[in-house]
Amino acid sequence: MQIVFMNRMSGADESGHLRSAQVWIGEEEGGWRLGWRNMEPDGEVSDDEWYEGSSWNELLCVYRHQLAKKLGEGFRPLIEGVFHEPGETGNKNLGTQKLQCYSELYGSEELYTELCAWRRRKAASGRKAPYFIASNRVLRMISAFVPQNEEELLQLPGIGVSKASEHGVEWLEITTKIERTTTFPLDWVYTQLPEEEFLSWLYKQKEQRYQQELERFRTRRAMLIGIAEGASLTELEARTSLSRRDLVEELEGLEKEGYDTEQLLQVELNTMTAAEQENVWKAFEELGDTFLKPVLQRVYGQGQAENPEAEELGGTERLYERLRLIRIRFRRDQPGKANAG
Repeated sequence: MQIVFMNRMSGADESGHLRSAQVWIGEEEGGWRLGWRNMEPDGEVSDDEWYEGSSWNELLCVYRHQLAKKLGEGFRPLIEGVFHEPGETGNKNLGTQKLQCYSELYGSEELYTELCAWRRRKAASGRKAPYFIASNRVLRMISAFVPQNEEELLQLPGIGVSKASEHGVEWLEITTKIERTTTFPLDWVYTQLPEEEFLSWLYKQKEQRYQQELERFRTRRAMLIGIAEGASLTELEARTSLSRRDLVEELEGLEKEGYDTEQLLQVELNTMTAAEQENVWKAFEELGDTFLKPVLQRVYGQGQAENPEAEELGGTERLYERLRLIRIRFRRDQPGKANAG
């Protein structure tokens, strides 16, 4: 095997003992290998192979995810700057990240729980998803810095004038009952937050993000293999654990990126008559492809939910699925006319 990349890592464990390691990428017989080597002070060496295969893109996904885990455990590279992303070290972005880090590490769990309960009640009364009311990040910020007035509330990242106007009074009713030990403005966080704590937290965020990227990469690869083998959406559900709706959304993304999805379209639309497909196509031409509901009503009528065919297909959701699949062909065939309407 030929080593094409290697970086030495070091860090102290919880007892303060120095640890050394290497992360490496090698090429062997047209394939790629990626691994981690622990080097103990007594000279003992142990290897952990992270990846072996032919996909360079998959290797990079695994590399980012696994390295973020190691950096989160306290390892640091001998060669700095190999793991930074554009814009992540900007002063404004860095300040927001430090406030977020502090709020997650030192916020009041009791206050956060109370704010979450408020959000559930608010979401239920307004029939909205909780995240439309306020994100976990915003509630963490409030629980950590306990604003006492609107001016302080507006100093928290993620809370603008609109959000403060909508929910500020209720938030302040909760926070003003609590005695706090910190002050505004929040510049003190930037110097009081230990740098190593912040870096470990930052790499934990990267680990989660790269895990999602790796899972999506593998899902898409499974979809492409399945499409090439003539699999149906039902079969792809079993292979990927995604719902049919999510699979169609991924399919739209693959088509937009230039992948050939036609074989799956043929499998799914083979029970749809040519006349029905032609009606859908004409509706897209006349109404545009941005909104599906007008197309659904044009083709199947206002009472499409009670349509016997809709019931047979599993409900209106399956009719929408058909429209989305035909829209893929429509946009491919008439890119200049797509999104009109």
